[in-house]
Amino acid sequence: MAIIVGVVGESEGTPMDRTRVLFLCTGNTARSQMAEAILRDRAGERFEVHSAGLEPSAVRPEAIAVLEEVGISADGLRSKGVEEYLGRVHISYLITVCSHAEEHCPRIWPQGGERIVWPVDDPAVVDGSEEQRRVAFRHARDQLIRLIDEWIARP
Repeated sequence: MAIIVGVVGESEGTPMDRTRVLFLCTGNTARSQMAEAILRDRAGERFEVHSAGLEPSAVRPEAIAVLEEVGISADGLRSKGVEEYLGRVHISYLITVCSHAEEHCPRIWPQGGERIVWPVDDPAVVDGSEEQRRVAFRHARDQLIRLIDEWIARP
């Protein structure tokens, strides 16, 4: 279920601009990276897609692997800090994919648009065998695919 938090700014782009979307999570290692790749795959012609983290780290190899399993390219994914975007880039949609990022993200997003929360469980915290971890990443990927497909189908 998606939670729309509210509008935090006005769109300033021209009709020719693609709508900018920023997916945000804590580490920018899994969920936000997968969401970036999925939206780019599904509707990259409509959206300029980015992801960032409050405490960026390295992109998890499991995230890349489960994207590639379903034919989604992970090319160009890299972990980025929210500072690359905060106050620098107009974002039409700020979508947080974890509760920690939602709690710690600035309430006022300069040059921002609609703020949406998609609480997706963090697959990176799952301990166990490689296959158990891969299952958790697949679950997060599939949840993000469903959320993104529903979101882009909206009028």
